[in-house]
Amino acid sequence: MQHFVNSRLASFMVAAQPFLPVQMTSFSQSMPFARLSILLACACMLLTPAQAWAHTADRGFVMLLPTDYYLAGGAAAVALSFAVLVVMPPQALAALLSARRRLVGARFDWRMATSLISFGVVACLWFAGLFGSRDPLSNPLPLVFWTVFWVGFTLLVGATGNLWRWLEPWYGASRLILVALGRGDAQAPLKLPKWFGHGGALLLLFGFGWFELVFPSPDDPALLAKTLIAYWLFNLVGILAFGHSEWTSRVELFSVFFGMIARLSPVQRSKESAGREALFLRFPGAKVADAEPLTPCATLFLLLALATVSFDGLMRTFVWLGFIGVNPLEFPGRSAVVLANTAGLAGIWVSLSALFFAAIWLGNRLAHAGVPFAKSSGLLVWSIVPIALVYHFAHYLGVLVINGQYALAAISDPLANGWNLFGTAGFHVAAAATAGYDAAWIIWNLQSAAIIGGHLIAVILAHPLAFRIYGGAGQAARSQIPLALLMVGYTVFGLWLLSSPTGG
Repeated sequence: MQHFVNSRLASFMVAAQPFLPVQMTSFSQSMPFARLSILLACACMLLTPAQAWAHTADRGFVMLLPTDYYLAGGAAAVALSFAVLVVMPPQALAALLSARRRLVGARFDWRMATSLISFGVVACLWFAGLFGSRDPLSNPLPLVFWTVFWVGFTLLVGATGNLWRWLEPWYGASRLILVALGRGDAQAPLKLPKWFGHGGALLLLFGFGWFELVFPSPDDPALLAKTLIAYWLFNLVGILAFGHSEWTSRVELFSVFFGMIARLSPVQRSKESAGREALFLRFPGAKVADAEPLTPCATLFLLLALATVSFDGLMRTFVWLGFIGVNPLEFPGRSAVVLANTAGLAGIWVSLSALFFAAIWLGNRLAHAGVPFAKSSGLLVWSIVPIALVYHFAHYLGVLVINGQYALAAISDPLANGWNLFGTAGFHVAAAATAGYDAAWIIWNLQSAAIIGGHLIAVILAHPLAFRIYGGAGQAARSQIPLALLMVGYTVFGLWLLSSPTGG
């Protein structure tokens, strides 16, 4: 081996001799080849600096951050906020949540028109899904539904209030049908049984989560269009049979979900004199403090909403893929893990629900109060709303940034036939918007701040709810210890999900 190396170096020096200074050639003759090779390599590195080129991965830039510090800081922030709230007088917290500032007053009488316009837009998206491009990144239906609506609109509702009340596509159509049938404001022919509660919304939310996370092709435009058409017809029949208000408040999952999320908004509607309504600016989630206890099914609905987003992050981690026996670097496709992910989705929902109910039960025991378990769990579950919203923001932030750009380009050419309806068909998608050190740093810190801030708001909202349940400040504080510990643990879990390597 040494003879081979020396022969190769000798050949190299003979070939390079015309290009080397005389001193170098003479010096090389008296110097061992091994030492000379080291000297030449060092000289090349020092005298010829150049840019280094590397191949980038499709998933973007992975920044190694001091994750342990983020986890510890987030947990400490939530724990310290609970400690501060324990000693805070209940009157001060009540004053904070009841404070409001009037923004604008107006009559909200355009619901019929906005609902019909919304239905027209939805129908156009259905048409694009059925007859447009088969590419999910070129067809506007999957982009608008999964990114603009499910991600962006959810965050908008959490920030500005329940816009879904004016945009849901059933109100206008059902009113027109009832007027045409001569029923107008007549009472609905059927009535939903009280014992059913929010069971319909709960079943639909689990089906929606399964379709999004487990079903092999939720982005297929034609299949998604047919599914959404069937869903719209199903709800239209239910509204005509049971009444719009009753059906949308207990069965239609988006109406139920957005109605809960809207309570977190700092912008709230309130009636004034003469039947006018006005907008007021309040502390985020202040409306939760006045909420009524949720039914058991509605409680499970909120917990399922949080569990769905959490599992969406968990199922892509190396930990989960390794647990179900899948090599994350050779992902076999979603169809190969349908059963495992179905069990995982149900399992994380059951686990989260069990932990929440155990915390409420233990809190009742610590408070030494004979409060009905259904009342305490139905009220304190409202504190989950800010956690569900910030998890939604943190988990889907990257999707919103990238796929939102694709949606902007797709809506101008919905049928992929060369149209440019809004002048954005040629929009250049900046796929590197979430890649690179600076972008990764911004996104990670936005996600971390959102999760920690959401849990802080949850702790703040849990205290006035506990005061309503138990009355005394001491009992309320003791009852919150298990729930606060659960929130600290879930903060750490959420930050861990954001920092874990993912595959598939």
